[in-house]
Parts: sequence; C-alpha cells; structure tokens
Amino acid sequence: MPATAPLAAVRPLHWTLLAIYAAAMAWSAWHPKDGLTWFLEVFPAIVGLVVVLVTWRRFPLTDLTCILILIHAIILMIGGHYTYAEMPLFNWLRDTFDLARNDYDRVGHVAQGFVPAIVAREILLRVTCLKPGRMLFFLVTCVCLAISAFYELIEWWVALASGEKATAFLATQGDPWDTQWDMFLALVSAMVSQLLLARIHDRQLAPYIHRP
Repeated sequence: MPATAPLAAVRPLHWTLLAIYAAAMAWSAWHPKDGLTWFLEVFPAIVGLVVVLVTWRRFPLTDLTCILILIHAIILMIGGHYTYAEMPLFNWLRDTFDLARNDYDRVGHVAQGFVPAIVAREILLRVTCLKPGRMLFFLVTCVCLAISAFYELIEWWVALASGEKATAFLATQGDPWDTQWDMFLALVSAMVSQLLLARIHDRQLAPYIHRP
C-alpha cells in the first residue's frame, strides 16, 4: 500500500542518520588505502542511499530498517577506507590472539545477511500478500543467500577484469574456502536477524500494512 503523508514525512531521526552517513562517507573517502578498492567496496552504500532517497515518498522505510542500512553502509565504508584485509582493529585482534587472518571481511558478510534480511522482509510484507511465518522466513533467507552468491560472482568478475588489482577487494587472504565462508555467514546471519528482530519489525510495520 502507498504510504500516507505522515508516514513519508522526514523526521529528526532521518536527518540524524543522513548526517552520520555523510560524515562517515567523507571520512572514508579521505585518503583511502586504495582508490579502486574504496570505490568497489563503497559503491553498494552509495547505491543504497540513492534508492532510499528516490523511493522515500512512495515507500518510506521503518526506523529499524533505516538504522540497519546505515550500520551496513558504515561497515562498507570502513572496509573501503582500510581494505577488509587491513582494518587496524582486526589486525590487532589477529596479532593479539594469534589468529590466522584479519577477519573484518567476515563482519562484512555477516552484515550482508543480517541487514538485507530485514530489508527483504519489509518489502515482501508490504508489497505481497505474505504474512509473518515460515514461508516468509524461508523466502527472506533465500533472497539473502542469493544476494550473497551474486556478490561472490561480482568479486569473481572484478578479479577477471582487473587481475592483481582485485586482491584487496577479494580479501581472501589465502583462504581457499573464503567464498564458502562468506555465503555461510550471510545465510546464518539472515536467519538470526529474523529470529531476533521480527517482533520489533512487525510492530514498526503495522502502520504501513493494511489488510482486510
């Protein structure tokens, strides 16, 4: 159902989220480690903002979804600024706990399932006849796994097109199972996201959904 004017109104929370996004983007773009990697990593965050702004009047999002999108965007911006394999905090964790690799890219792939799950859930509940339940849970999980798999294909295509320049973007760090880990983490986090946030999401969705 089309949103009513009050629902589409921009509130102080939205301006705050937008300001945080702008500040994070400005920091991320300031002397990143590698310009090409920065663009490749941050591009989804830019596209996401554009889509939200363009569709806001007809399809404003719940506060929960907006906050999660911002968190995901910031994760992308941090990864773009440092590259996922060289994020300083996770370098420290690797060295301090004698880990095999910098695992910041794992955080990125957890977010790749956790956040799109709520976005997909919101879209499906608002534009289809689906209701909360097992089928919705299954379809949202499938959507997130498909997004993760498609992103791995994008990484492959970029690697083929740019050769060694794609090393920082891929962030495999010598792990032969990196692709499988990425998709597995997205799959699990998509399910966890729905289990943890479904109730609060349903409460925020109530004003947007009108069913007989």
